[in-house]
Amino acid sequence: MTNIEKYNAAFIEVFGVTEEVLNDSFSKENVGGWDSVHQLNIISILEDSFDVMFEPEEIMELTSYGKGIEILNRYGIDLKL
Repeated sequence: MTNIEKYNAAFIEVFGVTEEVLNDSFSKENVGGWDSVHQLNIISILEDSFDVMFEPEEIMELTSYGKGIEILNRYGIDLKL
């Protein structure tokens, strides 16, 4: 499984969506079910999947699909297709 596939799988699992809806506009502001529980679930899955530990500021910052990619890139994780 590629990094982007693992990343997408986290969002698919937590939000019960299809891969087709995952893009930069998939965010806390645009997804009705995005709450603090969902956000912590995403964080947990991403930390496990990529063997990283997010800083508290990054946890608060991860409020969109695109922002998560940006944060993981800081850890040297390439999420290109």
